[in-house]
Order: sequence, then structure tokens, then C-alpha cells
Amino acid sequence: MQVAIVSADNLSFKYNASDVLCDISFSVKAGDYIGLVGPNGSGKTTLIRTILGLSQPTKGRVSLFGHSPLDFGDWQKVGYLPQKITAFNQFFPARVKEIISLGLLAGKRFPRRIDKSDDEKLNHILSLLDIQDIRDSLIGELSGGQQQRVLLARALINEPEFLILDEPTTALDPETRDKFFNTLRELNTQHRVTIIIVTHDIADIGKYAAKLLYIDKRLIFFGSFEDFCSSADMASYFGEFAQPLICHRHS
Repeated sequence: MQVAIVSADNLSFKYNASDVLCDISFSVKAGDYIGLVGPNGSGKTTLIRTILGLSQPTKGRVSLFGHSPLDFGDWQKVGYLPQKITAFNQFFPARVKEIISLGLLAGKRFPRRIDKSDDEKLNHILSLLDIQDIRDSLIGELSGGQQQRVLLARALINEPEFLILDEPTTALDPETRDKFFNTLRELNTQHRVTIIIVTHDIADIGKYAAKLLYIDKRLIFFGSFEDFCSSADMASYFGEFAQPLICHRHS
């Protein structure tokens, strides 16, 4: 029996006695491509942090690759880009190629070092996100959008089995955004990378993801977009006209 990538069972989280997540249960299978959606304050980022073991649930259980807490050896299987990046000091003496290459260290044995054999991976990811021209730039000298692309590259370079991206496209221009989503599609369909992408943009996520996980402190819906579109409960929740627009499976 295949172990689920993520398994959440009656997961709850409180902050200052206020409910952030309430009795959420779901399972993510290998190869899933899930859009995690919900209004502001719905608990999306808290759910991701709980999955990764960065926050501890008040009640319930969550496992990652069958382990709770996350086994150290599983970290190399995960690529994660948090929602907010802390601005780099403009004098921080690290160049783009060095920041991205750090993503390769998790898959290396001790002593962990970046060597010439890693250049091919580095060049590929620089090209993928169209940042070849800034490879030797200091990270602190870049714009916010450029820094976001660098951290995206760092999350992708080690070819993770499970990729979690929290609002990854907010600082990307439309052309880079489309290229990025095409890359995710290729990773998912050709390399079976399991993906959870957190977004507030429910109007577009149906174009890319295969499943919808919609929460508003509680689990509202989890399943395929086809099931979402045929659900009478979701028609009542979102409105019969909004439902097919979210699904994106109709002309």
C-alpha cells in the first residue's frame, strides 16, 4: 500500500484561543497537483506550516511521507517557498548562483559541498526562470521580484518529490508567471512531482491544478475540479454561476 505524501486527521490549530484551523482531514497522494485556496485569514499558510512541522497542531495529527514529526531524511524530498521573504541586506555577500546552489546541499552526503558537477543543474534552473543575467549579482541588490525568482529556483533545483509553494507568483511578471506554471505542469505530469500551490486566486487555479483544496478554517471542499463543478453543495456555497468559472472545465 502506497504511503500518502500528506495525511491530516482532524487537524486543529488555535492562536490566542481563536480557531485558525478546525477538524481538517484530507490525504495527498503521490502525483497530486493541488490548489490550496481560501479567503484571507482562512488558515492556508498555517496549514502549510503545520504540514511541514513548523507549527504544532492543537489537536489532531498530520504526517508527511508517513512520518510525524517529519523524519530528517525526508527533508531532501521537499521543496518549500514560504509566502513572505525577508528582505536581504543589500550588503549581504552572497551571489545568486550561491543562494540557488544551497538547495542542492540537502541531497548530498557529508561533507556537503557544491562542485563543478552541479553546474548543469544550476544553468538549467537559471534558464528556466530567466535569471541567467543576474547569476553573479549580489542577492541584496535585486528587486523583490528577482529575489522571488531566485528563491523559486532554490526550491526547484534539487528536483524535490514534493513541492509546496505559498503564493509563489505574486512578484512575477505575466510572461514569467506563464513559464513558471508550464514548468510546474511538466514537473507534475512528466516527473510525478507532488505539488501544493497556495493561492488566493480561485478564478485561475483551475487552469493548472488537478484538485482543489478549499478551506475557510474548516474544510469546505477537497477533490477534483470535475467533482467540484458537479457538487450541489458547492453550487450553493459559491453560486451556480461562479461554480463553472472556478472549475475551468467548460467552454
